[in-house]
Amino acid sequence: MEKAAFIQTFDSLTKEVNIKEIVTDAHVQIAALMHPERGRYKDQAITHSLDVWHAAKNLTKKLHAVGMISGQKLILGWIKDIVNHFWYACQHTSTREEFMDVWKGVLHHVTGEHEWGFGRCFHAPLAENPDKELIPHGSAAHVALSRIVLNQRWLKDIEKLLTFRTTAELESFQNHILMYAGKRFAFSFGVYEARTLLAALDYNHHNHRPVHVNIKGEVSHKRVYNKKSQRYSVHTVKETKDYGYIPELHTRILEKRLSSAGGLPKRRSIQADDPRALGPLSGISPPPTAELVQTQQCRGQVVIITKSPLHFCGRKLHKCNFCFLQDLCDT
Repeated sequence: MEKAAFIQTFDSLTKEVNIKEIVTDAHVQIAALMHPERGRYKDQAITHSLDVWHAAKNLTKKLHAVGMISGQKLILGWIKDIVNHFWYACQHTSTREEFMDVWKGVLHHVTGEHEWGFGRCFHAPLAENPDKELIPHGSAAHVALSRIVLNQRWLKDIEKLLTFRTTAELESFQNHILMYAGKRFAFSFGVYEARTLLAALDYNHHNHRPVHVNIKGEVSHKRVYNKKSQRYSVHTVKETKDYGYIPELHTRILEKRLSSAGGLPKRRSIQADDPRALGPLSGISPPPTAELVQTQQCRGQVVIITKSPLHFCGRKLHKCNFCFLQDLCDT
């Protein structure tokens, strides 16, 4: 479904927009579509970049998984530093060779070695007493970390990360839509479309609102604890939403209604792009509801016996006050 939606959206955009670069997550089917030699869009010379945030999130999961293994707990204390180093390497390098020279330096840094062979760390001088325990060279934790840092499958698309692109704002908007149209609820096509437009109005109106300042004139911050990393993080608190666009929206709705020649239709005709026009997604016409009621058995259904004390459940004649389904009638 994601591949089909990507093709439909991409083809419609190319008719009106001259696309030079596209940024996605590491979806394998979409990566195949954008392959420069054998992909569907190989003749359009479009640069395909990967979202750095998704790559960093994937790296965090890998580090946390190996850090939970006995004998490799030291990795947990270095996760944030390693991920930050990955962000730095993607931002300040332009070729695979440059990236690998910077990226592999983390294997030396975690051991307390800041100069090696023909390389060195780029950070400023550190304190003599490090704030976290070093990982001994050759230990189980260091070997596990080396396997992640030098994993060829994970590094095969590293050139797509060196453009240093992110879809963070798009992810934020998609998460904002869930406030108006949650995944746990079903909506008709028209209702879902309206809720998405309301989410867009809300997001655009409040996206750049100023930060909140307390009575002391200081910017307000809020602490958040992450159970996975076992660390606190902090984010800036913005001003409370004012929803100032709502009165204008009400005014336009009323003006539209007053200027309308007729009343609202009782039934809205199905548009050409309405998914309901496709019919049943299974491809099988549904049987009548009455027929399903006759054939389907509900597990756990209870039948109360009020007149006859003797009841035949299908297996044996017995005396009971309540009779469940045949597969439950054993007493």
